[in-house]
Amino acid sequence: MIAKLRGRLDSTGEDWAVVDVGGVGYLLFCAARTLSALPALGEMVELAVETHVREDHIHLYGFTGTADREVFRTLMTVQGVGAKVALGILSALSGEQVAQAIAAGDQAAFRRASGVGPKLAQRLVLELKDKLGGFALSSAVAVLPSRKTGAAGGNVVEDAVSALVNLGYGRMEAFGAVNRTAQAAGGAAPLNALIKGSLKELGGADGR
Repeated sequence: MIAKLRGRLDSTGEDWAVVDVGGVGYLLFCAARTLSALPALGEMVELAVETHVREDHIHLYGFTGTADREVFRTLMTVQGVGAKVALGILSALSGEQVAQAIAAGDQAAFRRASGVGPKLAQRLVLELKDKLGGFALSSAVAVLPSRKTGAAGGNVVEDAVSALVNLGYGRMEAFGAVNRTAQAAGGAAPLNALIKGSLKELGGADGR
């Protein structure tokens, strides 16, 4: 099984690249984000590789790093997500954005990817929620523990995200801002402070 290739970039296409390793050209299928990060033709490149062996073919999939390869593998654990759809998702979203969309429950983010409709987007969010540990999460997308608001019994983080969404922000960017604000406050900020701090984070308020 091939896990990594290092060689000269020979040629590229809409969804593929050929890497010349010692005179042997390896065809790798790649997401658009991966292709856009490649150097000029003829220059050296190193890609993490996922090898799929089937009865009728052997396909290689290339990634700029092992983190995106792990996201690719995890995406394909969802029913209805094959290699083509997984690459489509990674063309529309970075690996970190995939993790953030899952953590935020942002189905709309997945619908930006080719081949992903409403039902599949919902399935991705629901089935991968418990697999976030498999993603290389940054502090910006770490999932905070739920906290109750009191009598209403609502989740403070979710309430703050909903407030920002109602103000016109995307759910994924709202979730990231609320998480960063809550982490900076040690996870103990009340709802009003979370909203105010998140607006400042998003540049939508001057913090007064």
